[in-house]
Amino acid sequence: MKQLILRQKQVIFFIIAGGLSAIVEIGSFKILSVYLPKVFAQEYNFYGIKYPFSNILSTSCGIITNYFLSIWFVFERGKHSKKREFFYFISVSVVSTLISLLIFQLLYHFVFTNVIDLGFYVISPEMMSKISAILLVSMLNYSIKKKIIFNG
Repeated sequence: MKQLILRQKQVIFFIIAGGLSAIVEIGSFKILSVYLPKVFAQEYNFYGIKYPFSNILSTSCGIITNYFLSIWFVFERGKHSKKREFFYFISVSVVSTLISLLIFQLLYHFVFTNVIDLGFYVISPEMMSKISAILLVSMLNYSIKKKIIFNG
């Protein structure tokens, strides 16, 4: 068991860093999705897109958190300079954000249409869509970041 953990250390740290980044992203999404529509009423429905700015801003918070956790704990520096590495990381993250926004919209409109009552906590359709989109996109992110950005 110990050998398995040591071999999979990077994946474990990626999951931990991703989990912490997801907490930042989901927490900021929850706050933004509650308060931003009070300032910008179109946040509920911006040309058919639900919560676009809450999604983009919260994802940005998660990306920045994930970048620093990735360089501190998960990946070793690759062959790229810090500036180029950051540029690649942000570029991949922007594409991931667009994919995540698309997945969120699809899940929100077609899959999670009702609240999920766990008895002790009720999960809204927007939160289930956000969490699911994060999980799906994180698998893609790990592969790309490991093979392209931090490929030492």
